[in-house]
Amino acid sequence: MPIRAEDDLLAARHAVRAAALEAGFGLVAQTKLITAASELVRNCYVHGGGGSLVIEHLVPPPRAGLRLTISDEGPGMEDPAAALIDGYSTGPGLGHGLGGAKRLVHEFHLETEPGKGTTVVITRWAGER
Repeated sequence: MPIRAEDDLLAARHAVRAAALEAGFGLVAQTKLITAASELVRNCYVHGGGGSLVIEHLVPPPRAGLRLTISDEGPGMEDPAAALIDGYSTGPGLGHGLGGAKRLVHEFHLETEPGKGTTVVITRWAGER
């Protein structure tokens, strides 16, 4: 789904919630995934100038889950390792979003290159803490 306008942020939250319900996620797991997705989609819009969200259902075997890919073609990150540290921010925020998103999912992969954009792929498995 495209992330081009502020309304797309809410649409993305609803899409992730619907996918999490369909995948059998409990309330806590839904909340964690939606919170992580919200932060990453917001970053895509605010810092990357927009982009896209892809939601993939991962089904057994061996287990069910969701994989979200959030991509933009924005300026990329000069120092991705620093961006994952709580308190680091290039904007007016508190700098907890990217690292917080990483802590809320089971798998987190970040690819970025200055001038070429950023892609974050997160995975959360149903039935796991």
